[in-house]
Amino acid sequence: MTGQSVDGAALKGLPVARSEARLLVPSLVFIALVVAAVASLGTPLITSVATSFHVSLAGAQWTLTVALLSGAVATPVLGRLGAGPHRRAAILATLSVVVAGSALTVLPLPFPWLLAGRAAQGVGLGLTALMMGVARDHLPEERGAAVIALISVVSIIGAGVGYPLAALLAELGGVRAAYGLGLVVTAAALLTAWRSIPEAPEGRSAHVDVTGAVVLAAALLLVLFLAGERDLWSRHLAVATGLAVAAVALLCAWAVVELRSTTPLVDVRAVRHPAVAGANLAMFVGGIGMYLLLTLVTRYAQTPHGAGYGYGFGLTTFVAGLVLVPFSVLGFVAGKLTPRIRTRIADPLLLAGSAVVVGGGFALFAAARSNLAELFAAMGVLGFGVGGFSAAMPGVILAVTPKSETSSAMSFNYVVRSVGYSLGSAVGGLILAAGTGPGRLFPDDSAYTTAALVGIGAMAVTTLTSLALARRRPSETTP
Repeated sequence: MTGQSVDGAALKGLPVARSEARLLVPSLVFIALVVAAVASLGTPLITSVATSFHVSLAGAQWTLTVALLSGAVATPVLGRLGAGPHRRAAILATLSVVVAGSALTVLPLPFPWLLAGRAAQGVGLGLTALMMGVARDHLPEERGAAVIALISVVSIIGAGVGYPLAALLAELGGVRAAYGLGLVVTAAALLTAWRSIPEAPEGRSAHVDVTGAVVLAAALLLVLFLAGERDLWSRHLAVATGLAVAAVALLCAWAVVELRSTTPLVDVRAVRHPAVAGANLAMFVGGIGMYLLLTLVTRYAQTPHGAGYGYGFGLTTFVAGLVLVPFSVLGFVAGKLTPRIRTRIADPLLLAGSAVVVGGGFALFAAARSNLAELFAAMGVLGFGVGGFSAAMPGVILAVTPKSETSSAMSFNYVVRSVGYSLGSAVGGLILAAGTGPGRLFPDDSAYTTAALVGIGAMAVTTLTSLALARRRPSETTP
């Protein structure tokens, strides 16, 4: 099936035919999974990149940070383009950029070209919201809601899929072989999109607010830089604080620009709706907590067992990546169950319940982590909670969002999520650094307990925020 075969229904804004929908749904899920997995490739390859390109670990860390940054900047821009008539073209062009970036990561080029390729790969993170917009426009309402929830889940568990595969390929064939995986799957995603993504419905328009995009990019650059440069906070606190103030000022300036613009990058007035604002707050704080536990478990598992710290398993990168398998599997299970549960329980209550489950994963890690089975259990609980949380989140936002603004509204939520994840990683690093004694390479075991307690606190805030959303009267949560 080509993109032209669905134009008749798509141009009228009608759901696609049943046979076409059967092809459209797996295509949307596959594309969302691919862009998430490829963006996460930087995580398990940082050490390999440092040794292969003869750069510091801090420099190699930018192979992950630059992908998150470009994704955070591209997401609202693509969200606005996705609200217009050229959504299909925007999707195909973005995937072409991702494929080109994937090629740069494979070719034998110097390190700056690798960073450029990773930046291009990160742009693909903005496609997740567009996949949701396609599902909402071209699938029946109930089916569309279930697919949107599934897309949200696979955008999370993609990291759990990409991590062990990339680590295994790096061990077998080096860092270029691992990035070769990204080239293969992104090329497959581009072909899939070309054959299956329909045109957007008629009667829409979308103009990109260039000024707003530039200001937001500058603010996000500072935020992600501060999240990634942990040493800056411990060695140059005054500089870090000044940059943090500048980031907040830029975000405030961006909000003013958006409110005054006739074609805003993000509809800030809609974002101020209590339901949307509450959902984004829950996503921000919850994202900090969720990524914090991922950071803790993977570092804990790779700490050498005989290093005299009383903990650690000394796992290789690949075996440590397998710890993420329960996270992905149970996250997918939760994502499949959530649409059925939503018929009986409101989305905000599902958010609250899922946040409690994630908090349970923290509690399990804090109390029991003496063997690998306990780490697997903690990651499984985390995955189940994250899967339910991710599947319920779109329902809270889209309940008060016009169909034409689906991509834009969800893109802003994903920017919030990206910033939350980055801060979660930074918070984990700072806590563990504070728990590392002079002359020691690894933190004390108690530092992991402290970080887990911070995570429990973050999930408690998320739970309370979600419960506050649930207490709002129905009349207060409609547009």
